[in-house]
Amino acid sequence: MVEKVLITGGAGFIGHMFIKELIENTDYEVISMDRLDYSGNLNRISDMMKSYDQADQNRLKVIHHDLKAEINNLVATQIGDIKHFFHIAASSHVDRAIEDPMSFVMDNVVATCNALDFSRKLDNLETFVYFSTDEVFGPAKEGVKFKEWDRYNSTNPYSATKAGGEELAIAFHNTYDVPVIITHCMNVFGKRQHPEKFIPNTVWKALNDEKVIIHADSTKKKPGSRHYVHVEDVANAVLFILDNKDVIEQSSKDNLGGNCTKVNIASSLELDNLEIAQLIGEYLKKDINYELVDYHSSRPGHDLRYALDGSVLKNLGWKADKSNKDGLEDVTKWYSDNQDWLRF
Repeated sequence: MVEKVLITGGAGFIGHMFIKELIENTDYEVISMDRLDYSGNLNRISDMMKSYDQADQNRLKVIHHDLKAEINNLVATQIGDIKHFFHIAASSHVDRAIEDPMSFVMDNVVATCNALDFSRKLDNLETFVYFSTDEVFGPAKEGVKFKEWDRYNSTNPYSATKAGGEELAIAFHNTYDVPVIITHCMNVFGKRQHPEKFIPNTVWKALNDEKVIIHADSTKKKPGSRHYVHVEDVANAVLFILDNKDVIEQSSKDNLGGNCTKVNIASSLELDNLEIAQLIGEYLKKDINYELVDYHSSRPGHDLRYALDGSVLKNLGWKADKSNKDGLEDVTKWYSDNQDWLRF
């Protein structure tokens, strides 16, 4: 009997690439659950899946459901018995969270509780993976990289709701023995990302000779920076975590002091926003028209720098192969050749 896995947010940016990883590197039947809002686009799945033969296409099943509502018996019957549950679905744009924090509470806290509540009733579930973010730890000073069990320091409604989802996952692990693993991702980039995100948005503006707004500090001289990780590296890392789950769980207990497994998915690619824009201009052979603006002090909730310590996975032999400037160049040129993915 073929084993099944469930992905929430499968029509989203990270979700659809994780489906790709599962189709190419496992034999699982994949069930994708999505509510199909502004960030969940079935065209991502169809564009990605068209390269596979019919047998592989048939391994994917798509279910429409909004996790703000509980998973009822009808939806549960469509899902059936699953081995792994990957909870990727989330609202993630900081500006949207600042404008409408309650919608993020519903999408990232209530929806996570519904996913966990469904999971605790599954008899054969081996893993519940909750996708979190580096932003739960708040801004990182120069030279600082946060470890998995460092204290939360959320500075905006988005990161606070993701931290709330983590706490729920830990609580369900402790109370109901749900087999939870929490991953923290850095800024993810890659193909078919929502066009409001910085990299695709900058590619679009460069191609159309529009001004690129660069978030900076109050002096308007120091741009904000991020560590970037390629979406295909993220997908690969999750399968690596499953393959090494026992070792990682023991490491989490022995070295990190936690009562639930947490793992950072990190890369060494740290670039500030101006460097990103200038590299994109270089790859496209376009001059970048830009302006540095004070987004840090004038707009509370926007942080200058985030950073994660990725030593847990690194020490086990995993590395982010595509999270480098070559990967950024490849993605930039892909967007240039596929500009429909740059339009809102």
